[in-house]
Amino acid sequence: MYTRKTHGFTLVEILVAVALVGIAFVALIASNRAFTVANGQAIDISTAEFLAEQLRELTAALPVVDPQTTTSTFGPEEGTLAGYDDLDDFDGAVISPPIDAGRVAMSELAAFTQRITVENVSGSDFTQVVGNHTTPFVRVTVDILMNGRTITSTRWIRARLN
Repeated sequence: MYTRKTHGFTLVEILVAVALVGIAFVALIASNRAFTVANGQAIDISTAEFLAEQLRELTAALPVVDPQTTTSTFGPEEGTLAGYDDLDDFDGAVISPPIDAGRVAMSELAAFTQRITVENVSGSDFTQVVGNHTTPFVRVTVDILMNGRTITSTRWIRARLN
């Protein structure tokens, strides 16, 4: 009886192994790209949340209405952001490059914009906008945009205590 000893792999076995390695390589490249895109989006969202929190921190210590003119005006009485001394001064503000809680411009984040809206809302329904200074409640909405596209939006309610 004749027996044949085989040493090594056949051409078919090598081709199957190369095909499997190729498929695995393509899958790794595709997943790496997906992870990179997801990571970039997560960084943008984290930055946007940070910028919104900076405005919340900045406005937390400010009175709801102007200390001098009280409820006779709504909106900015001062000409510049540096002079804003109450919450309603920020109504309609669009800030780019964004600022931090100390009102310092963060030029390294120039692709981002902070947009602020301050509205009086009903005391019984915080979704209902009412006339300026007709209730002690204001809703602050902060939209953070990156290259003109909204990344995040947050809002909170403040009450006038006087």
